[in-house]
This record gives sequence, C-alpha cells and structure tokens, in this order.
Amino acid sequence: MIIKPIPFFLAVLLLVSGCAHIPQNAPLVSTDQRTGYRFQNTASPTNSSDLLLMLAFSGGGTRAASLSYGVLEELARTPVGAEGKQHRLLDDVDIISSVSGGSFTAAYYALWGDRIFSDFESKFLKKHVQTDLLLRVLEPWNLVRLATPSFSRSDLAAEYYDHLLFKDATFGDLMARGGRPFLCVNATDVASGARFEFTQDEFDLIRSDLSHFPVSRAVAASTALPMYLTPVNLKNYSTKQAEAEPQWIPSILDDPAASPRLRYVASQARSYTDGQRHFIHLVDGGFSDYLGLRGAIDRVIAHEQSTQLPSVPVRIPRRVALIVVDADRDFDYGWDSKERPLGLKALLGSVGQVTVSHYSFETIELFKEVMARLSREHTGPGDSAPLEITTYVIELHFNQLSDESDRRFFNTVPTSLQLPSKTVDRLRQLAARQLADNVEFRRLVSDLKNQPVKPNSPSRSSVAVAKDATHMANP
Repeated sequence: MIIKPIPFFLAVLLLVSGCAHIPQNAPLVSTDQRTGYRFQNTASPTNSSDLLLMLAFSGGGTRAASLSYGVLEELARTPVGAEGKQHRLLDDVDIISSVSGGSFTAAYYALWGDRIFSDFESKFLKKHVQTDLLLRVLEPWNLVRLATPSFSRSDLAAEYYDHLLFKDATFGDLMARGGRPFLCVNATDVASGARFEFTQDEFDLIRSDLSHFPVSRAVAASTALPMYLTPVNLKNYSTKQAEAEPQWIPSILDDPAASPRLRYVASQARSYTDGQRHFIHLVDGGFSDYLGLRGAIDRVIAHEQSTQLPSVPVRIPRRVALIVVDADRDFDYGWDSKERPLGLKALLGSVGQVTVSHYSFETIELFKEVMARLSREHTGPGDSAPLEITTYVIELHFNQLSDESDRRFFNTVPTSLQLPSKTVDRLRQLAARQLADNVEFRRLVSDLKNQPVKPNSPSRSSVAVAKDATHMANP
C-alpha cells in the first residue's frame, strides 16, 4: 500500500492536535498544614533560628537571571561562622522569592543546588533561549497545537523550560529534598492584579495539590509577559469542593483594627474561596511585585499585629537579612533634551520604567519601616522586652554604580531571554562585586563571624538530604 504523503502528514498533525491539552493542576484531597510545600515544612542543617536570610530576585529576563546567579556565586565564596566551624553564607539562605527572569535562577538553584555552578551558564544564561522558543513556535506540529483552544504559547514555553532546565521536576520533588532554601515563585493574577505565589498555602485556597505541579509551569507563569506569552491557567476546585474558608480570612476581614494591607490580602484570598472564580489566569509576576518582596512584607505586618496568616513564624529571629537583586534599568528616554514630546513607544517605556522604579523604592522602604516598628514595639511570646531585631537590607541596583560608562552600559542591556556571552559575564561579575563591596553586606558577614549564630538540629540528616540531591541530579 502506498501512503500518500500529504494526507498522512495531515493525519499526524491532527493526532498531535488531539494531544495538545495540558493537564490541569491536581485537586487537593485534604488540607494539612503539616504536609505540602510550605516554609514551615522545610529545614536545613546549617540554618539557625537566630538568622533569617532572604533573597529577592527581580524581573528583567536574562539580565536578572545573570545578576541573581552572580549573587549566588558570591554567597558561595563567603565564609561565615566561628573559626574552625565556618560554612558558606549561601548555606544559610532560608528563602528565595522571585519574579519573571529571576525565577529561572531561583528555581534552578532550589531544585538542583550547587549543580547550578557547573551547568546553568551553558544551559540557560548563554543559550539562545528566545530564538529557540521562536523556532519551536514555528514548527508545523506546534503551529497546529497552538491553533487549538487548549494549548497556548506559555504551555509551549513551559515544555521548553522543562526540557532545558527542570526535567519533569515538580514541587513534590522540591519537598523531597527536605531542605532550604524555600522557593517562592510569584506571578500576577490577571483578574485582580494581585500577587499569586506558588506555595501550598496559596494552592489551599483553590483546593489544589501543588506537589504534582511542574516547576517549569510555575516559572512559565512568573515570566508570562503579555503580547509575547499567554496567561497560565489554573483550575479553581473550591467552586466544586465546598469547604469552610481558612480561619485567618474572616479573622482579618472581621477585625476593624486589621491593617488595610492585610485586609486586601484576605479579600484576595476570599475571591478564590467564594465559589465565583472557576479559573485563575496568571501572567508575569513583575506586574504585581517587581522585586518579589511583597509576600515577606505581608507576613511581617501580620506578625507585627499578632494576626494569623499562613507561613508566619511564631517568633521572628533576632537577625533578619534581605538581599534584593534589582535588575530594573534607569533608562534615559531623552525627555529633558527636547522641547517636543517623544513618540508613543518612548512615552510608554518611560511611564512603565518610572512606575516600576517608584514602586520598588516604596516596597523596600516599607519593609525597612515595618521591621523597625516590629523591633521597637513588639515582644515575643512570654517576653517583657522588645525583640531587638537586627535588620540588614542589602540592595543591588545599577544606579549604585559610580562609573558613568558602566552605568550607561548596564542600563542599556535589554530585557531579553538571550544576551551576548560577554554581557552575561559582566553582569555576573558586577553582581558579585556589588555584593562584596556593599556596606550592609560587610556588616552582616562581620556580625556572623564575630557573633556566630548557633545552628539548629537538623530535622533530617544531612546524609538523607545529600541522597535526595544526588537522586534528583541524576534522574
């Protein structure tokens, strides 16, 4: 029998299109705070209850991913602790919160650990990711899949990120590692404009099990820039599984003394549980939180007001360190050099850049103010004295560069998923140098050497964690 090539090819395409549907996020059988990917369910042999070290990786494509990678490199080179008992400061990182481009680095390190230092450059930072994505879109079988209503450009991107970096890993695999850093990938809820984080605490609200959710799809949602990529959709099972909403929601909304910010967080949470929203559509996390810092602020405010909120520790450690990797650019659109206004493209770019810069500035200042109030006004359980929290806020941004030529160069690096290798190297080196020279960072390192914190007893043996890491590194 002779198979005619054109009908056969069409049949193959139809078969591919029939397999285009992306499985929905899985439903949750029951809610249990002791299980699932939550901050309180992770631990590390070296982390101490006396220190909370957080990293916030901003958006900005490969520019942000490269800067974040350079920070991880410098933390790995920085020893802390008492003489003879030193370890890397990198091993003290408790949380990495990320949006958009910073999510690639954050998720890869949280999943694969030190393997990032041997292959992340070649696999992602210096790879033509943007070109590869475009070529995949133009492949005939993918064009057919994309023509169906059940498969989108972000679905295709998630598949590519999975092939490139994440190898079918899920949040359940992150949980199996048993250690920190805890990964908090952030996206933006299209309907409300609110931040959506990929943690089991958030997935509880939509009655979904995060453990089966691919890390690649979380990163795809965090980086889904409209016009280029489509929203990543989640099914909200709370519309079919009627259950009382978490107690913290009414406790905040019914409390007239609750802060407006916490009331906003609770109102957003109720929008998932009230049975009205069947699907949640997520896009780039930079629209709601360019620095990946708002979640930490919400939880600190909750602690300050003794309000119940998921993943809020019973007691804030006496040292809280935050390293903010801000890849935003201070781009000069030339407004002040001409009398006539510039074109629409320049106008939109300027307005967007100014808005992000001001919002990021206010976010960091709010974090400082809340931490200062918490230390000054509040006591821990059973205490009669203030908490006396020492806060270290370490900000890395291009506007800190003293050399004008360097500042001009880095502020013109585009927001793209591929950059020249030399530019990637310069960004890495810049981040490491900025961190090492930062006054607040040097104060943190000095304090950790002169007044070392006492490590916690590990909840699982370091041998078990190492075995998990080895297994995941060789899937």
